[in-house]
Amino acid sequence: METLGDFFSSLIGFGNTLFWDYILIYLLIGAGIYFTFRSKFVQFRLFGEMFKVLREESVEKSGRKGTNAFQAFSISIASRVGTGNLAGVALAVAVGGPGAVFWMWLIAIIGMATAFIESTLAQLYKVSDKDGFRGGPAYYMERALGQRWMGLLFSILITITFGLIFNAVQANTISMAVEQAFDIDRIWTGIILVVLTSIVIFGGINRIAVVSGTIVPIMAVIYIFVSLIVLIMNITEVPRIFMMIISHAFGIEQVFGGGMGVALMQGIKRGLFSNEAGMGSAPNAAATAGVSHPAKQGLVQSLAVFFDTIVICSFTAFIILLYEDFSSVTEDGIQLTQVAFSSHIGAWASVFIALTIFLFAFSSVIGNYYYGESNVDFMRPLGPWKNLYRIAVLGMVFFGSMASIDIVWDMADLFMAMMAVVNLIAILLLGKIAFSLLNDYVKQRKKGVDPQFHVSRIPGLKNVEWWGAQDQKKEKS
Repeated sequence: METLGDFFSSLIGFGNTLFWDYILIYLLIGAGIYFTFRSKFVQFRLFGEMFKVLREESVEKSGRKGTNAFQAFSISIASRVGTGNLAGVALAVAVGGPGAVFWMWLIAIIGMATAFIESTLAQLYKVSDKDGFRGGPAYYMERALGQRWMGLLFSILITITFGLIFNAVQANTISMAVEQAFDIDRIWTGIILVVLTSIVIFGGINRIAVVSGTIVPIMAVIYIFVSLIVLIMNITEVPRIFMMIISHAFGIEQVFGGGMGVALMQGIKRGLFSNEAGMGSAPNAAATAGVSHPAKQGLVQSLAVFFDTIVICSFTAFIILLYEDFSSVTEDGIQLTQVAFSSHIGAWASVFIALTIFLFAFSSVIGNYYYGESNVDFMRPLGPWKNLYRIAVLGMVFFGSMASIDIVWDMADLFMAMMAVVNLIAILLLGKIAFSLLNDYVKQRKKGVDPQFHVSRIPGLKNVEWWGAQDQKKEKS
C-alpha cells in the first residue's frame, strides 16, 4: 500500500519529468541562444565592461539611494554561491558523470546573456520603497506586460522556491557538512541556523546587504585560494581532467546510449540551481541597486553567472575529478566534496569545507529570504504577511536541517523549473526593450561618456516609475 510520502515523492518525480524533459530544457537553451545572438554576444563583447561597472557607487536621485553595484552583486552572489557550487556539483558528477561539468559550463555561458536581459528589465521597472528600491520579474510582468496575474503567480513560486524550499536545501547541506566534520547532531545545527537567520532577516535589506557583502568576498577568496593550491599540486593532471569532461559530455566513453543524456540533464539542472540564469531570482537583487543606467546591473549580474559557475563550480568539479575514487564513493552531495578535498590536503579539509559551506550557504539563506520578501511585498504590502513569511522561513531552515537529501533536492528541482518557465516566457516577450537599453548604453559608451538613462530615450515605454518618469509626472501636474 502506497504511503502519503510515496505518493508525494511520485508526484514530485512526475512534475520534474514533465518540466525538465519536455519543457524547460528546450526553453532554457533556446532562450539563452536567442538572447546571445540578439544581444550580439553581450557576454563576450562587454566582458571587460562588467568589471568597470561593478566598482561604481550608488547614485542618489530624488532622495532615493539604493545599494551600490557591488552590494547588489553580493546579494545575488550570496544566493548563487552556496550548496549549488559545492554540493550541487558533487551531485551532478556523481549522477551524470564528469560530462555534466561541460554542460554546466555551456548553460552558464549562454545564461550570461539571459541574466543580462532579466536584470536590465528589473532595473527599468523597479519601484521605490522605504529602504531604497525593489523590483524583479513580478514587477516587469505587471508593469511591462500588464499581466498582474502572471506577476502574482511568479511571486508565489519564488517565495515558495527560494524563501522556503531552497533554504531547506541550504540548511540540509550545512547540517550534513557539520555532521561529517564535527559529528554534531543535525538538530543542534538547525537550532543555531534558526537563531542566526532570525537576527539578520529581521534587520531589513541594509543588514542583508552588509552581511552578504562581507561574507561572500572573504569566503570566495579563501575557497579559490585553497582550490588553486590543490590544482597546482596536481597541475600535470589538469589536461587529463579536461579530456575526461569533454569525452563524457558527448557520451564518447559510453558504449550504449544514455550517457550523454544523463550528463546533459544533470549539468543543466545543477547549473541552473547554481547560477540561476533565467530563473528570475537575481533580478530581485539587481533592482535594489542605484545605478545611472539599467544596463549596468544587467552587466553586473551577467558577471555573477560567470563567477558562480565558470570559476567556483569549476574549482569544485576539478577537485572532485582529481579524486581517483570519486565514482565509487557512497557519500552524496557535500560529503563527497569533503572526502575529495580531504584526499588532497588532509583530514582538516573536511572541517574547512564544513566552515566554507556554512558561510556560503548561510549567506544564501539570507539572500534567498530577501527574494521572497520582495515578492511578499508585491503580493500583500500591508498586514502581518511579512512576519508570517519570516516565521515560515525559519521553520523550513529547521526542517531542512533534519530532512533527507533526496526529497529536498527533488522539491527544489520542481519548483525552480516552474519558476524559470514563467520568467523565461516573460523575458522572451520583453527582450526587445532590453536590447534597446543595451544599444542605448553602447552608443553612450562609444561617445566616451558615462551612460545615463531617462525614459525619454526609448519611445513608448509605459508604467516606468523611475528613470525620470516621476519628474515628468510632476511637470504635467
